[in-house]
Amino acid sequence: MERPAAPAAHQAAEIRLTITSPERMRELGRRLAELLRAGDLVMLSGELGAGKTTLTRGLGEGLGVRGAVTSPTFVIARVHPSLGDGPPLVHVDAYRLAGGLDEMEDLDLDVSLPDSVIVVEWGEGKVEELTEDRLQVVIHRAVGDTTDEVRHVTLTGLGERWSGAGLETLTG
Repeated sequence: MERPAAPAAHQAAEIRLTITSPERMRELGRRLAELLRAGDLVMLSGELGAGKTTLTRGLGEGLGVRGAVTSPTFVIARVHPSLGDGPPLVHVDAYRLAGGLDEMEDLDLDVSLPDSVIVVEWGEGKVEELTEDRLQVVIHRAVGDTTDEVRHVTLTGLGERWSGAGLETLTG
């Protein structure tokens, strides 16, 4: 006898994309921004130079936020207020943070989350406790001495928020 499928609210929504240039990565960010809303947590992972900040730059453009989106590696987090009526973008680089959510408490992400879109680079094992509803974006690139611009991007929406959120619209 077949087991019934889990309710849609608990299934992960997943899409896979091939991105061929930095401009296309920014465009993916701009298109993804159309699906984001206040309270969303986006976790980005991938090798150094994979395109995490480039994707976030596109998110900032799509969300219409103030300030140039650059890697916050040395400041850990940057807040980009909205230029309109959308949510601010909180861009976090957790690369230098060794601990989990405890070490990140000083950033008050739990306070910012309801009103902001929070994007965390290198956040695996550090911010999952903030919410069950999150979008995980994994970017793979060729490693070593290569000029290959191709990136393989997997977006996985976890939790009820991402069930039916429209991630499939990014494939067209």
